[in-house]
Amino acid sequence: MKEKKKKSNYDLLDKNPDNWRGPFYFNPNDSRIIVPKKYKYMGYTLNFGNIFTYLVLAGIIILIVMIAFLQT
Repeated sequence: MKEKKKKSNYDLLDKNPDNWRGPFYFNPNDSRIIVPKKYKYMGYTLNFGNIFTYLVLAGIIILIVMIAFLQT
């Protein structure tokens, strides 16, 4: 029963227009890193209000650079 309540709370966060900066979702109060886009049929986006989003992006960039560097 609690999961439904929690999920509906997340749905409210997604639909709040104050949490969207153009195509970017920015809500430091939302603990999720990956969130559905404004229109759910369009896929997912990152929560740029969460510090872990930047760590994940930095990790991906470092991994790509390391792979490119090791192949040369």
